[in-house]
Amino acid sequence: MRALGIILAGGNNNRMRELSHKRAIAAMPVGGSYRSIDFALSNMANSHIQRVAVLTQYNARSLNEHLSSSKWWDFGRKQGGLFLFTPTVTPDNSWWYRGTADAIYQNLTWLKQCHEPYVVIASGDGIYKLDYNKVLEYHIAKRADVTIVCTDCREEDPTRFGVLKLNEDNRVVDFEEKPMVSDSHLISTGIYVIRRRQLIEMIERSAQEERSDFVTDVLIRYKNLKRIYGYKIDTYWSNISTAESYYRTNMDFLKPEVREYFFGGDDQIYSKIDDLPPAKYNPGSSVKNSLIASGCIINGQVENSVLFKKVYVGNNCVIKNSIILNDVYLGDNAHIENCIVESRDTIRANSYHCGEDGIKIVIEKNERYVI
Repeated sequence: MRALGIILAGGNNNRMRELSHKRAIAAMPVGGSYRSIDFALSNMANSHIQRVAVLTQYNARSLNEHLSSSKWWDFGRKQGGLFLFTPTVTPDNSWWYRGTADAIYQNLTWLKQCHEPYVVIASGDGIYKLDYNKVLEYHIAKRADVTIVCTDCREEDPTRFGVLKLNEDNRVVDFEEKPMVSDSHLISTGIYVIRRRQLIEMIERSAQEERSDFVTDVLIRYKNLKRIYGYKIDTYWSNISTAESYYRTNMDFLKPEVREYFFGGDDQIYSKIDDLPPAKYNPGSSVKNSLIASGCIINGQVENSVLFKKVYVGNNCVIKNSIILNDVYLGDNAHIENCIVESRDTIRANSYHCGEDGIKIVIEKNERYVI
């Protein structure tokens, strides 16, 4: 493909509550065995993009470990590769990334050294499947300066996103980032296609004016000066930037049609593989409509739940409508309902946790791991 990829994975927000205290949102576990960023990376790989940069910043340790090798997504090793860029102190700059545009600007040398004519920019917290080649073909056919992938959002609150209005030719006539009130349900998915030289020019000008956000300081500023078009998608798309949307997205993977969409076609979702044994179901256990990842040991009852890797469920435990993250130990007779249990937790025997008014995030601060 005649494009390189940039994945913006350095941000953080308080709407994820405690879940983002020790990891980047792009590193959040999704669908039993994946991380959020796996979906953007897999789309890049399936679209034959060979050179991909991931811009990380906040709580990047676990994300960097996950991206320690490009082999899992089969990016080109001689003519491309997977590049990780974190903020670096130089004689000219000692800032952290002050925004998405500034993150690209601080790594502009890499962008200038590339030779691909186009750039695909994506966020690391989107759950979707998309052939970027089709977006690029649309971008070229429209002779666009920028193409924004957008979707009709009826179930989500559109004020969480950038809201678009298009004319009959799908050209953007209005673009507002996270408005207080909106009468439009057409939202930006955070996926953009732009000519590489055009991007360099826009980013350099924004830096000269000390503007640092890609959406507000580049796209919205240029909406009446550049040919910006919207590319509509009507397939599954979700953003996990809140605890509620994260819970709902994982629960969607319990639906057969969603699993078939992501895992049943030719274009697969790839991830770093852990060498773990298959899940073990001991006598007396009961599992209904749930995803159980590798390395789990089940002794109790699990219903309508997603269990990630290396979860131990003790005797007589009851887990309903919950998400149990990696490496959690659930003691005997524990009851978990409508909860998200943080990774590496030990839930003591006879514990009771239930989300009464929404999703409850369970974090047990114990000394299971002594340093």
